[in-house]
Amino acid sequence: MKLLLAVAALLVVSEARPPVHHSFHHGNVTVECVGKCLDAPEAYHMPQVMRLKEKAFAECHAEGKCPLNLPSIKQFSPCTDGMSAGQYPCSNLDMMSYTSLSDMGSTGDGNDIWGWTDKPAQGVNIEYAIVGMADGTAFVDVTNPTEPIVIGMLPTQTFSSMWRDIKVYKDHAFIVSEAVDHGMQIFDLKRLRERPSGPGVHRFTADAHYAMVGNTHNIVINEETGYAYLVGSTRSGSGYRVCSGGLHIVDIREPLSPTFSTCYGGDGYTHDAQCVIYHGPDVRYHDHEICFAYNENTLTVVDVTNKENVVMLSRTPYVDVSYSHQGWLTESHEFAILNDELDEMYTSEKRTRSLIWDVRDLESPKHTSSFLSTEKSVDHNLYIRDNLAYEANYCAGLRILDIADIEEGASELREVAYFDVAPDWNTVSFHGSWSSYPYFASGNVIVNSIERGLFVLKPNYERIAELQKERMEKKNER
Repeated sequence: MKLLLAVAALLVVSEARPPVHHSFHHGNVTVECVGKCLDAPEAYHMPQVMRLKEKAFAECHAEGKCPLNLPSIKQFSPCTDGMSAGQYPCSNLDMMSYTSLSDMGSTGDGNDIWGWTDKPAQGVNIEYAIVGMADGTAFVDVTNPTEPIVIGMLPTQTFSSMWRDIKVYKDHAFIVSEAVDHGMQIFDLKRLRERPSGPGVHRFTADAHYAMVGNTHNIVINEETGYAYLVGSTRSGSGYRVCSGGLHIVDIREPLSPTFSTCYGGDGYTHDAQCVIYHGPDVRYHDHEICFAYNENTLTVVDVTNKENVVMLSRTPYVDVSYSHQGWLTESHEFAILNDELDEMYTSEKRTRSLIWDVRDLESPKHTSSFLSTEKSVDHNLYIRDNLAYEANYCAGLRILDIADIEEGASELREVAYFDVAPDWNTVSFHGSWSSYPYFASGNVIVNSIERGLFVLKPNYERIAELQKERMEKKNER
């Protein structure tokens, strides 16, 4: 909380302006948007966080470490005696390949990552990494994980930015960025089947562009409903609806014809979120569309089922909050794991802290316990698949946690695998792994390193299962 107050004090608050009035149509309903609905929040903390990161990136560039652009590695490099390819500390994760940022057409650093599986014929799965970079987005065929193929790159819509975020819906990539006036790029991923030829990395153009936002920090897509939630839009401009930095909701059911739906900024700035059709134990909200929003100093739960009447169900702070950054639900929708991006930097505990939340009551979520890593590192993005949590923890790399017994608290979580994509960095700082994508049918996991680029990794699922079995046996002996 001390950090949040300090950050707020550092922000330059814009001068008071007369109320702005705007109306727009949502279906047959005219929705009124007055004053702050159109503007950025008066005090939010992300600008200071971004300044901290920009300082770290600038220092890294000055030292010649960002980007590193080491030679790409197209060969299987097993994790042997705690090391892969002679330089990457690891456990139960093998490196299938590494592709440098320059080989993907970038002259800058890496950031977000997502995946797409093309199914051009029955029984055929072609897996692609969609790799965020400062100056654009690369598309890499990783179906053969030891022979990745760079298909091309979609340049940024306007300017380069260290912040780019990507999600996929109906075979289209939706891309946002903190770059000024960037808006949302939409790219038909089926175009990757054409495999353009020619020298160098092919430059694609976007198939459509959504221009009702300028900068946007993250994009959330609920594939079950066909709605996108653009969050962290802050810069006002002609035609922009920044929604107080909160949920800017877009109907993308027709991917190449996105339409603005509505705003929700009732809890101010949203850094990231996950929106789902809820099937957890709180029967009051079964089959409702619920967003779990990470709003800088809270976990905020919002019912977005009725786009004309979005309702906040709860907003919950927690002890030692520094910056509520991102999180993910268990598949049962009973629990969530939240990462606080700045607590390792500004509290006495430097080990990575993963906050466990009981969200079985959507109107009263509870932070129940915290899992502490053995490593001293800042945490960033995490995702959950089955009973494993995949955490991209900056300088500590990808860490995989067994969360099968999360109901019993953090004491029952165990780290079962890791791969350090930033062996040159061993500090509590903003270097190393930005994010991962663990949802391919192959079981391969892709990771984007800020300094290095794309890693394709293969967890040793057999050994992980053995570790899970051993843990259960020990538990039963208690």
